[in-house]
Amino acid sequence: MANFYEIVLTVLKSDERFVAEDGTFLRNAVYEAAMKMDEGLIHLLLANDETRTRFFAEVDGIKVFDKMGFAWVINNRQFLPDSYTRFKNKIGLVDGSEQMLSTSGGVELIFPYKDCVLEGGQTREDQKRQEIFYNETLAPDEVDRLLYPKVLTNVCKYSADGKKQVSEFREKDNIIFRGNNLLALASMLRRFEGQVKCIYIDPPYNTGDDGFGYNDHFNHSTWLTFMKNRLELAKRLLRSDGAIFVQIDHHELGYINVLMDEIFGIENKVQIIAVKTASPAGFKTVNPGPIDVTEYILFYTKNKSAFRFKKGYVPVGYNKNYNLVLTRSENVEDWEFTPIKEAVIRDAGFASEKDAKKQYGDAWKVILNHLIEEYAFNHADNVVSIRDPHKPTDTVKRLMEQSKSVDHVLEYKREDGTAAYIYHGGALAFYSNKMREIDGEPTVTELLSDFWSHISWAGIAREGGVKLKNGKKPEKLLKQIFDIATDPGDIVLDYHLGSGTTCAVAHKMGLQYIGCEQLDYGQNDVVVRLQNVINGDTTGISKAVNWQGGGSFVYCELAKLNQTIVEEIEAATDDATLSDIYGSMIKSGFISYKVNPADIDAAAEDYAALSLEDKKRFLMEILDKNLLYVNYCDIDDEEFGISDEDKAFTRSFYREG
Repeated sequence: MANFYEIVLTVLKSDERFVAEDGTFLRNAVYEAAMKMDEGLIHLLLANDETRTRFFAEVDGIKVFDKMGFAWVINNRQFLPDSYTRFKNKIGLVDGSEQMLSTSGGVELIFPYKDCVLEGGQTREDQKRQEIFYNETLAPDEVDRLLYPKVLTNVCKYSADGKKQVSEFREKDNIIFRGNNLLALASMLRRFEGQVKCIYIDPPYNTGDDGFGYNDHFNHSTWLTFMKNRLELAKRLLRSDGAIFVQIDHHELGYINVLMDEIFGIENKVQIIAVKTASPAGFKTVNPGPIDVTEYILFYTKNKSAFRFKKGYVPVGYNKNYNLVLTRSENVEDWEFTPIKEAVIRDAGFASEKDAKKQYGDAWKVILNHLIEEYAFNHADNVVSIRDPHKPTDTVKRLMEQSKSVDHVLEYKREDGTAAYIYHGGALAFYSNKMREIDGEPTVTELLSDFWSHISWAGIAREGGVKLKNGKKPEKLLKQIFDIATDPGDIVLDYHLGSGTTCAVAHKMGLQYIGCEQLDYGQNDVVVRLQNVINGDTTGISKAVNWQGGGSFVYCELAKLNQTIVEEIEAATDDATLSDIYGSMIKSGFISYKVNPADIDAAAEDYAALSLEDKKRFLMEILDKNLLYVNYCDIDDEEFGISDEDKAFTRSFYREG
């Protein structure tokens, strides 16, 4: 059998998908391909006599792949592609049937690992995994401990007066959490359950190359689990009349759509909004197929019957259907119409278009279009079109028929008492009805649709005085969402906060906000951006909402426990440091119950032979991820050193102060 394992390994390594850049065999990538009945993998196994005989049965002349038998072989403890895997097996990180604990799927409901909780997090923006990140199935009591409210520490409030320490959370305070967003969401429930009006998130897109710091080489089922854990808590935070907006690109659109149907109910789905994010003209090279310039926002309510829908309007250019100028007189029957082109030529001082062309030559067409648009804007009350009315009443239908036989305007009263007009079989529509004030300026508009091409993405790198390598969104995009889903004073939430666009916009619009971000982006962090907002930031939507500065927000962190060890492991550069870290882990007892320290000691030589990266990887794996942060129930444990001020704030936040 040993030789057979070597044959299987050789066959599989011939597919570059199953080998990392450093030569490491990606066992989990193979396992996932087998579960999906990957065509390339099956061809590979059929091409070798040994693997074809072992993994395929012939039924009525057809080769049938034994994927479970294949999975057993690649997960068998004798199938050892590297020293790290040998070491893990030696210390007992397998179950009784010799399956690796991290790959034992159990019952699959709709998608694998659906009922798991995704452990862990990330410590830097560029952190990646070449292996598929598998969830670990936690027992119910473990899930309870994992999601128990956490102690809040390093609390301070930022305002125009600067930064100061606070020991009380006030009802209308804005708040930013630093830490794992799953655990932060669970902690928020004590204070904000059922109170959030609008949630916007821009989660990892699972593209594999989008700079996602939360390990973006997820397979679909693991990514869905990651999203599901958080969306279920987010739903509990929403008000009964609240809404959630999830932005995504095409890679996971279908998957997240089905998941949100399940969590929020298909009856509460409003629509999928397509957002134009770029122009094809900006692409120097063309990939196969149409240029990708679109992202999507899934819009769901918690209860569609309770949600109050607000109309939105967007600026548009001149509508050529409005091509008549009305000359009014006291008697409606004496009203006269002139084509707008003639009115513009006359208004410009020309006797005819021929005279205008003589003066301007080839430029006249461009000038004429500009003059018509300007004229329509300035004379909107008298610029009209003749159109079919929407859902005409019997009275309107009768007048429309009558108007075909007369050469003047017919007037009638609508049910609300306002006057309306019929002419030559159609209804008069006035250009002034398309005029509205947007961002403080009178603008020609149309109703907001589910295709948003009116928001410019140019210049967003400068917004807020911070930069984010990937994923930054324009402030106008968030303003558009808040305009249709919130009222002043409502609470909004973003738990994939990034550089803080959501909170910056909410601050300027007079909304209360909650934000959560695990990574610290230094000078491009949300805290820096919100300080800029308080100090009167002039970028983004500031002009549109007449932002002058002011306000405040509270910053806090989930009190670290094992998360500190995670960061120490990441930063370690030598064996001695890792040895000290391991000693601290054993002494504290904060290691996974799946590992017996005696087994590790017995395999000391194998551990010593591992590379530095594999040693770091191993310490990460044995760390108890349920204890990344200090639970609220342990707030008074002297071992954790929580300050009196942080204790007071935490109790105040959980309404127990």
